Amino acid sequence: MCGIVGYVGPRAALDVVVEGLRRLEYRGYDSAGVAVIGPDGAMQTAKKAGRIENLDKELANRSIAGSTGMGHTRWATHGAPNDQNAHPHTSTSGRIAVVHNGIIENYAALRAELEAAGVELVSETDTETVAHLVAAELQGAAESLADAVRTVCRRLEGAFTLVFLDTAEPDVVVAARRNSPLVVGVGDGEMFLGSDVAAFIEFTREAVELGQDQVVQIRRDGYTITDFTGAPVDGNHFHVDWDLAAAEKGGYDYFMLKEIDEQPGAVADTLRGHLLNGQIVLDEQRLDAQELRDVDKVFVVACGSSFHAGLIGKQAIEHWTRVPVEVELASEFRYRDPVLDRQTLVVAISQSGETADTLEAVRYARTQRAKVLAICNTNGAQIPRESDAVLYTHAGPEIGVASTKAFLAQIAAVELVGLALAQARGTKYVDEIQREFDALAAIPDQIARVLEQLDAVRAVAREIATSKAVLFLGRHVGYPVALEGALKLKELAYMHAEGFPAGELKHGPIALIEDGLPVVVIMPSPIGRPVLHQKMGSNIAEIKARGARTIVIAEEGDLVARSHADYLIEVPAVPTLLTPFVTTVPLQVLAAEIAQARGYDVDKPRNLAKSVTVE
Repeated sequence: MCGIVGYVGPRAALDVVVEGLRRLEYRGYDSAGVAVIGPDGAMQTAKKAGRIENLDKELANRSIAGSTGMGHTRWATHGAPNDQNAHPHTSTSGRIAVVHNGIIENYAALRAELEAAGVELVSETDTETVAHLVAAELQGAAESLADAVRTVCRRLEGAFTLVFLDTAEPDVVVAARRNSPLVVGVGDGEMFLGSDVAAFIEFTREAVELGQDQVVQIRRDGYTITDFTGAPVDGNHFHVDWDLAAAEKGGYDYFMLKEIDEQPGAVADTLRGHLLNGQIVLDEQRLDAQELRDVDKVFVVACGSSFHAGLIGKQAIEHWTRVPVEVELASEFRYRDPVLDRQTLVVAISQSGETADTLEAVRYARTQRAKVLAICNTNGAQIPRESDAVLYTHAGPEIGVASTKAFLAQIAAVELVGLALAQARGTKYVDEIQREFDALAAIPDQIARVLEQLDAVRAVAREIATSKAVLFLGRHVGYPVALEGALKLKELAYMHAEGFPAGELKHGPIALIEDGLPVVVIMPSPIGRPVLHQKMGSNIAEIKARGARTIVIAEEGDLVARSHADYLIEVPAVPTLLTPFVTTVPLQVLAAEIAQARGYDVDKPRNLAKSVTVE
C-alpha cells in the first residue's frame, strides 16, 4: 500500500517524483501529493484526493521548481481520503515535510502530547504527528535532520516508512523504515528512494534495500545508513535484473493482459537453475541437509492468491514427501497458537516479501524455533531476509493488482520446495526427481498453448458479464483453482463469486443454483484422476438439472466434459499435480474480459492495493 518516491540530484525533482508515483499506481491509493524544496529554500507542497490526474491539474496552476523532493500516493488508514489528510504533512513553520506508508500505532498518545504543548494539528492522520515531533527535536538537541528522525523513530510504535525534507538541509532527503518497504536507487550524481524499484527504474538499476529499523540519508554524491541509535550499517546492495520496458504496457490495453501473456517466461525463469547435477538447489540456503531431513511437519502461510498457491503446493509436498502439510492464512496463523517446534518447516509465500501478516507469521514461527523458507518475487525484501532459506520467483515486475504471473511462478516455486524436501528425505530417487523436474520444465510450453486458444473464453465472458454471480467448482488441485478463479472475478469485476469443492455441493451450496446461473467447473483428468472425473460428471449433471449454465475447463478430448458443457474450454493434458498451470489461465482471462465488458479498470480495482504492508 502507498507509494513513496524521493529524489536529490540535478534533475527537476517534481518531474522525477510525479513520474515515479505513476509507476507505483498499482500499489493502490486514494490521494497523491508532492513536496519540493525550492531554489529559495522554501518548502513547496501540493496534494489532492483522488487519482494522480487530480494532482496534475493542481500542479498545472503552480510553479514548483527545485532538485530535492519527494512524492506520495496514500491509502487511507487514519482520516478520510481527502485533500486535508493527503500527504505530505508539514510542521507548523513549514520547515519539515513528511510522507508516510504504514500505521503509527501509538499516535493517539503522541497527538495528545503535542496538543498539550499547544501544537495545532490540521489533519486527522497519524503522520502529521511525526512532522511536529521531528520539528521539536530540531528546535532542541538534534544536530541534524537525520539525528532528529532517529530520536523520533525510537518513540514510534507500528509499521512505517517515513521520508523527510528539511528546508535547513535543502540537498538531503532522510528516510526511515520499520516493517514497511524502502529501497535506495543509486545513480550517477543523483540518488533515489522508492517503495519499490519501479519508482526509479527509468534512471538506475542499482539498488540498496534498507533493513529493519534503519535510517538512510541520501545526497547527490551518495548515501549513509544507520540504525535507530546512529550506529553505521551496510545496506543490502543488489542489481535489478529487469528494465523499464518490463514495467511498461508494451502495446497492451492493461498491464494484467501483458502479465498473463508473460506467464510462460515467468514459470521458466523461476525453474531455471534449480536442478544442478541432479540436485534441487534453492537461491539462499541457510538450512543444512540434516535439518531438512528432520522436518516432520510443514505449514504454508500466505494471503490471497499466495494462499491458493500454497493449497496447490500442499498436494505436491504431501504426495512426494509423505510429510503432513497445513496451509494457513497468515492473518490467522500467529493468533491461534499453532503447534510448532524445531522439526517444523514454515513456508512463507509473498510476492512482495513485505506482506505484513505474512511477515508477522514468519516472526512468530522464528520465536517457536521453527525453520522458515520464503518464496518471494522481490530480491532483498524483509521476509526473505528473516528466513532460513529463500526461493525467488523470477516473474519480474507485476503491476496489475490482481496476481497472475506471480501466482503461477509461486506454484512452480512451492512444487520445487516439495522436490527439495523429497530429495533431502530420500522419498524420491535421483531419477524420479529428474523426471518430476522435467515435467515442470515442460509446463511453460503448455501454458503458451493455452494462451493461443482463448477466444472461446473471451466469448463466454461477454455472454455472462451481466450475471449477478458466478460459482466455481473443483476437486483435488482443481479446488484451489476454483478459489483463485472466484477471487479474480471478485477483485476485477466486483461480482459475487464463490469457489467450492464439488463434493460439498449437496451439503449446502447447491441451494444457490438457479436458472441461468453460470457455474465454472474445473474438470479432473479422466486419465490422471478417473474416479474424481466420474464424480465431477455427476456433479455437473446435478447443476444442469437445476438450470445452471456450465462453463467446463477440461483436458483436450474429454468426451464426458463435452457432453455436459454449455461452454467447453479445452486445455492440454499434463500431470495431475501440474494441471493448475493450465487451468488457471482461462480463469484469469475470463475475469479480465468480464471486468472490461462491465467498464472497470482491470489494473486498478477499487479498494485494493498490490502490497498490503499493514495488518
